[in-house]
Amino acid sequence: MEWLTCIRSTIAYMEDHLEDDLSVQDIADQVYISPFFLQRGFSIVTGYGLSEYLRNRRLYQAAVALQDTDEKVIDIAYRYGYETPESFTKAFSRFHGATPSQVRSGAPIKVFLPLKVKIVIQGGHQMDYTIKTILPFKVVGFQKIFDMETAYEKIPEFWDEFFEAKASHGLASDQQAISKYDIGEYGVCIDDIGEGKFRYLIAGKYTGGEVPEGMVVYEFPQYDWAVFDCFGPIPEALQSVNTRIFQEWLPGNQDFELCGQANVEWYDCPKGETTDDDYHSAIWVPVKRRS
Repeated sequence: MEWLTCIRSTIAYMEDHLEDDLSVQDIADQVYISPFFLQRGFSIVTGYGLSEYLRNRRLYQAAVALQDTDEKVIDIAYRYGYETPESFTKAFSRFHGATPSQVRSGAPIKVFLPLKVKIVIQGGHQMDYTIKTILPFKVVGFQKIFDMETAYEKIPEFWDEFFEAKASHGLASDQQAISKYDIGEYGVCIDDIGEGKFRYLIAGKYTGGEVPEGMVVYEFPQYDWAVFDCFGPIPEALQSVNTRIFQEWLPGNQDFELCGQANVEWYDCPKGETTDDDYHSAIWVPVKRRS
C-alpha cells in the first residue's frame, strides 16, 4: 500500500472503531504493514503515537457525549475503553483539564478532531540511497525492549549506558566478545513483540561460536535493503534521515515499499567520534519492489 494511503487508511480505520477494543496489531493488519513501521511512520508523519492518537480521539468523543447526552459517566467510560470510572476520570481530567462532571456542567473541553494528512514532498524518492541485496546474516548483541512512543529519547540512553559500561570495564566479561563481533556496529530494531513495543539490539555481526551470556542472536533472511547514508553527530543525524524517509521518500514512491519486521542502523565504529560533523552512519530499511 502506498505510504500516504496507508496513513490515511489507518486514521479512517481507527475512526470507525473508536468504541472497539483495538490493538496496534489489529490496526497494522488492516493496512498490511508491520506494526513497527506503521507506528514509527505514523508518529513521524502526524506527531502522535498510534495509541496516543486513539486515546485522544476517544477522550474527545467522550467529552462530546457528556455535553450532548444524559448518558451515565460510567457507561461512557466503558464505551471508550476504560474499565473503571476512576481510570476514566483520571485520563479525562489530564486531557481536558476538567473532570467529567465539570464538563457536563459546562466546562470547556479540548478539541481533538480526526487528522487530515497532507505531505509536501520536497525530495521524494530522489533522496540519496542505494539498493543492496544482502544474503542472510546474523547479529549478536545486548538487547532491551522499548516502547515505540518513547524510543527516540530512550534508545540514545541505552547507547550511553553501553559506552559507559564499556569504558569503565563494567562489561569486562564480555570484552572479548565485544571486540570479536564488533558490538556497536549495528543498532537493530526488531518488531516481533507487539502491543507498541519492540526489541532493540546494540549488536555486531555474528560469526559463530558460543553466544556470550547476556547477549542474543538475531538472523536476517535475504532482503533487498534501501541504504541511506548519514553524515553528522549521532543521534541527530540518524533521526533526521529517518524522518525524511517517512516524510519524503515513502510517500508517492512508485518503486519500493516496506517489508520485513526489522531495520538496521549502521555505525562506522572504528572511525571518528559520534559527535563529529562528518561522522558516517546509515539506516538500512528492508524493501521490496512494487509489482
